[in-house]
Amino acid sequence: MACSNKDPCRKEPTCPPNCSYVSNPYLETMEEDVLYHFDLGTKTHNLHAMFGDVKHGMGIPSISIMLHELIKLLYHAKCTDVIAFRIGTSGGIGLHPGTVVISKVSVDACFQPHFEQNVMGTIKLYSTELNEGLVQELLTCSKETNQFDTIIGTTLCTSDFYEGQARLDGAFCNYTYEDKMKYLKRAYDAGVRNIEMESSIFAAMCNRSGLPGAVVCVTLLDRLQGDQIESSHEVLAEYQERPQKLVGCYIKKKFCKM
Repeated sequence: MACSNKDPCRKEPTCPPNCSYVSNPYLETMEEDVLYHFDLGTKTHNLHAMFGDVKHGMGIPSISIMLHELIKLLYHAKCTDVIAFRIGTSGGIGLHPGTVVISKVSVDACFQPHFEQNVMGTIKLYSTELNEGLVQELLTCSKETNQFDTIIGTTLCTSDFYEGQARLDGAFCNYTYEDKMKYLKRAYDAGVRNIEMESSIFAAMCNRSGLPGAVVCVTLLDRLQGDQIESSHEVLAEYQERPQKLVGCYIKKKFCKM
């Protein structure tokens, strides 16, 4: 008798196709797979229950939640000499796509160097300056490898991808092309060289906790030239590796000699 989709004689895969990230048939034969460096195991921990619904968020709310719990984790684990990095992508202002920006400070939409937090109706302002020594060390690493253009610049952090970044390609747009260009040129004159959505809360929480922190983002386009990314998938994939390469270089230089 042929098996239907719900027939118990059909052997279902242990993992649905969209989560098959590995290609090692021996994993299924192991009594327990111990993830030694994470101190986790498939027999001693229910990894699906612990991590099965983990999703990557975007913007200030998501990174704020993550940082609160990460900082508490560092406290409970009694970690010392920790350095925090936020690496990722951004929109450039007046830069060639692929340029890596090391943020010296994150500013808000009015180009002010602080993060505004509403705590029970009271507005708190926190500094968004990044660790100057760390910024310079990262730039030195980039100069030594000389693999791609890297600059130090001010980063504009927004809570919105479209109107908050003066884009013309959102569902709503109540301003003109001229308004957009005027704003972006004002940002450039204020020292802003890229735009992203996490740096302000990252910098503020690093400062509040005493963690040295750095923001390293690659630009995927020049917003003075348009709002849509035009580079190929292959080029974008290479761009996205650049912040990782720079931070990796720093880690190797900083800690491998110790």
